[in-house]
Amino acid sequence: MPRIAPHARAVPASGIRRITELAWSLPGAVVLSVGEPDLPTAPHVLHAAREALDRDDTRYTPNGGIAPLRDAVAAWLDPEHGLPVRRDNVWVTAGGAQALHLALSLTVGAGDGVLVPDPGYPPFAMATRLLQAEAQPYPLRAEDGFLPDPAAVEAAITDRTRVLLLNSPSNPLGTSLPAELVAELVEVARRHDLWVLSDECYAAFTYDVPHVPAARFDTDGRVLTLHTFSKTHAMTGFRVGVLVVPDQMAPLMPTLQESIVSCVNTPAQYAALAALTGPQDAVDHARRTYREHRDLATVFLDERGIPWLPASGGIYLWADVSHAAGGDVAAWAEELARTEGVAVAPGSAFGERGEGWIRISLTASAEDLRAGLSRLPARADVAAG
Repeated sequence: MPRIAPHARAVPASGIRRITELAWSLPGAVVLSVGEPDLPTAPHVLHAAREALDRDDTRYTPNGGIAPLRDAVAAWLDPEHGLPVRRDNVWVTAGGAQALHLALSLTVGAGDGVLVPDPGYPPFAMATRLLQAEAQPYPLRAEDGFLPDPAAVEAAITDRTRVLLLNSPSNPLGTSLPAELVAELVEVARRHDLWVLSDECYAAFTYDVPHVPAARFDTDGRVLTLHTFSKTHAMTGFRVGVLVVPDQMAPLMPTLQESIVSCVNTPAQYAALAALTGPQDAVDHARRTYREHRDLATVFLDERGIPWLPASGGIYLWADVSHAAGGDVAAWAEELARTEGVAVAPGSAFGERGEGWIRISLTASAEDLRAGLSRLPARADVAAG
């Protein structure tokens, strides 16, 4: 028998998926482990997809996507980025996942290094390893509020490092990087001649702080930016994302996109166009809802004496259950799902520095949040009191 490529076996499995699938198999379990919006897709978005189907607009599009969608994305991001964003910079992808794969395909080869946050979104390391590159964690420490320390990032750079990956607002942490920190991190990349891959998929969901794009500080064409319609517009199943690339990469993009996915399905692109150019009431409602869910969750955690990281953005809350996890939060989370019927994502699924923490999805309904969080074990001093 021919062998399976060794690097395919080296891709780590998702600890989030394991807990979630276990919960789905348990009758009545409350699932707080996955970021699936509990809100409906806006009617005008669904209507645009139906219209495309009704007119049989189901053929190939250009590799980069339909021109109106790419132009709309460029018009949306141009003032945010503070530098020109044109149609040729915008590439429509099969969700944020394919945007990540495409961006890494452009920037690393076998044996190259990608600086990934720890804790950080697991597919950052998974996609890196699938391309036979090396994930190089940089620490996000509790004592720093889980924000990157530019000196620690710089210390993690080796002669193989090619990419610095940033994520703001963060999955799983809910942190948003302030402007001065983003500028410092882009400067670190400039000093060491690294690409910057900035995952800004939750940019629409920030609370009391502005979203700061990394591209705003890009003076020499080294920043690539990821966006997705999945969470912002409750379109996870449509699979539409965006990769914004520097000018120098634009000529390469048709060939790379052709080799991976050719193009995103046409009705989904028209749905994304409607999402971006139509009424934004649903996005505003989602932002308010997730903020309310964040505040609701912190009340339940406070009642149990469970510390949590203030979330200034995104759709997750990061909480410290080290008092109960016994040094193995993954095993504890599995037991919690089996015995209490509530699934939370173990922090260790996001990196070594996530041990003792859990990620709670704020996209669950308020009812599920109340039911699930009420089953978390209180700290001994709180329970005794």
